[in-house]
Amino acid sequence: MQNLTNFGEAWLRAWNSHDLEEILSHYDADILFYSPLIKKINNDPSGCIRGKENLRAYFSKGLAAYPNLHFELYHILEGVNSVVLYYKSVNDMLSAELMVLNEKGLVCEVRAHYK
Repeated sequence: MQNLTNFGEAWLRAWNSHDLEEILSHYDADILFYSPLIKKINNDPSGCIRGKENLRAYFSKGLAAYPNLHFELYHILEGVNSVVLYYKSVNDMLSAELMVLNEKGLVCEVRAHYK
């Protein structure tokens, strides 16, 4: 398993570069992604996205909706095959994302939280 701090820092760099392919390189093809922002951006009351291609479409919409997007990382909390990234997100909201990593070191499930 890779160093989770390095993983978190690489994830943040990818987002701040707005490089969609680099962002998606962190996620497994069978990703399960939950976020309150999915309800807003995708107009989907389930708040859930399944699969990398659907995640690609969602992230594309998000990058277009927030062209000045810049995340500021506060903490990386390491778990067992998981990591929580605590950061300043869109519109200066606080965010904590729980990411579960599979045996390939790719994110297979996300639970995003915002304040």
